[in-house]
Amino acid sequence: MNSDFGVRKGIYKSGLVRRVAHWMDDIASPFFALEILPTQVAGVRVSRSASVDAFAVQSLPAGSIRPSAVEANVASPAAVEAAVKEVAGQLGARHKLVALLVPDPVVRVFVQHFDEFPRSAADAVPMLRWKLKKSVPFEVEETLISYMRQAPREEGVDIVTALARLRIVREYEALAEAAELVPGVVLSSALAAISLVDDSKAAMLARVSGLSLTTAIVRENILCGYRCTDLPADASTLTPAVLLEEIFPMAAYYQDTWGEGLQSVNLSGLGRRVADFVGPLEAELHCTVRALGTAAFSQGRAGADTRPLAEREMDGLMGWVQQG
Repeated sequence: MNSDFGVRKGIYKSGLVRRVAHWMDDIASPFFALEILPTQVAGVRVSRSASVDAFAVQSLPAGSIRPSAVEANVASPAAVEAAVKEVAGQLGARHKLVALLVPDPVVRVFVQHFDEFPRSAADAVPMLRWKLKKSVPFEVEETLISYMRQAPREEGVDIVTALARLRIVREYEALAEAAELVPGVVLSSALAAISLVDDSKAAMLARVSGLSLTTAIVRENILCGYRCTDLPADASTLTPAVLLEEIFPMAAYYQDTWGEGLQSVNLSGLGRRVADFVGPLEAELHCTVRALGTAAFSQGRAGADTRPLAEREMDGLMGWVQQG
């Protein structure tokens, strides 16, 4: 697999996310993970048996992190550095290799179909840069890019490609380095959280984080669609009608393209308001709608040791613990 994107090092154990992580070089998985979000910095330490040893959380002042694929993200470096150092200290992670989970808007993800695709990364990467040149709001020459093959719907090959702007990835790596951490894996929180979704049948992840919404559809280890958009309101004031308006195009695309409907929608980031969304979404989408963390526990996709993370909706860290 090609691996010159920030998703550099580490191994997931199974499923789609394992293959996503194989964009990176195959080395031992870190025992520490750090998630930087607009509202907080959180971290987890896992044991050699992949269970949670400890976790730590530090809130951030409003506006400290402004997630973007294009512009600088760290608006208050001192505040974020202090939070990262505090979390690292509580976990005993200084000088250790860490997985670094960044806000979803930082990483652009595309699923594309090719009649033919080069086997050599030396040929594949220039082709992807050219193909995606008009799809990203920055120069492809300053882009970190990774890709993986997956089973196609028809003849040819499907390629999942992740893109990020180098200078933005470096912002997050610099925060870790300032706390004397060694950033290894760098990927979005949503890509880590996908491992919690039961994809034995077509399933959607709808993840709200701040003013961003990540929508992904997975089925039998295949990423069928991925979209990250801006929301007009955060989780505290978002309405079911607005969320439905945002996720319906992806559901319709899947049904038209794959010839079947969704079997489930997994909601994340809505906190105690999740119950307000279940009924309206089930009525319109005609499938089961549930909280991601609750579903992961009921299906045995999350261990009891991750329950403290679930209570705080740290689904990215949960996914990392389960698959990292």
